Amino acid sequence: MQTYAKCYKFIKGVIIIPLIFFMFSCSIENKNSESECGDNQDALILNHNGLNREYLLHLPQDYNSSEALPLVFNLHGYGGYAMDHLAYADMRSLADREGFILIYPQGSCLDGNPHWNSFLSGPDNKSDAEDIDFFSALIDEISSTYNVDLDRVYFCGYSNGGMMSYALACALSERVAAIGSISGTMLDWPEVCAPIHPMPVIIFHGTNDEVLPYQGNSDWSSVSYAMDYWTQFNELGQTPSQAQTFSDGARLVEYETYGPGLNQVSLDLYRVIQGEHDWFDTSTLGFDMNEALWDFFNRYDINGLR
Repeated sequence: MQTYAKCYKFIKGVIIIPLIFFMFSCSIENKNSESECGDNQDALILNHNGLNREYLLHLPQDYNSSEALPLVFNLHGYGGYAMDHLAYADMRSLADREGFILIYPQGSCLDGNPHWNSFLSGPDNKSDAEDIDFFSALIDEISSTYNVDLDRVYFCGYSNGGMMSYALACALSERVAAIGSISGTMLDWPEVCAPIHPMPVIIFHGTNDEVLPYQGNSDWSSVSYAMDYWTQFNELGQTPSQAQTFSDGARLVEYETYGPGLNQVSLDLYRVIQGEHDWFDTSTLGFDMNEALWDFFNRYDINGLR
């Protein structure tokens, strides 16, 4: 099992969750709002809106610049750091085997804590970080240096990183082919969620998540809220087209897929029974979640089913 440290921070409209992440210390330096955050080892830098934004880049071992490769972003949770999230949610061997470029970006600081500004609009948003534009600029930066298949850009994230993946599906859909949310939630902004194409979505969420509860609470929407939005938007139908249970006596995961709908896209849900607020590993699921994420992404490009 992973080792966690926990702190608590409450910021209305941005991230009102416990800080739960891999090997993170609560005694970080107090930095100004929307400042640089990071100091990740071997990080690359993109200066965006006057901030030096860090990111970790992994190229497949057999990278050949003559071939355009998919691009996968993996986003840390609130209070997290890219290098710790890479250790916690390491997809490098998968990228080597499957042939995609892998990015672990660093969120900027909000009152001393790394975050993603996944709140698209509203008066309660306490962050000025322009993360939608940051990711667009980062796609441009990477594709200017490496041969990227811009029809195959995917985002997944843990907790606040899952929230940010939903936000990017809404506000940067012209550049996003599919998203994944792990222990995340979709914020309640349907009036400003305006994807320009059907969006494949994959969700992993534990039923015992006390940070972002599966059933939602007064602060956070439920998993069903996100599912309802994307099944309606993608015209997938309200009942699963396939359902399966994975169990070995110690673990239980309920799998449902909805669709295919518009452009033959689907929504996949992995309901982790008694699962907590985790980036789930094989000991929890009984299978490799990273591979399941990639298998889902690999089915789609920005035009739908490949």
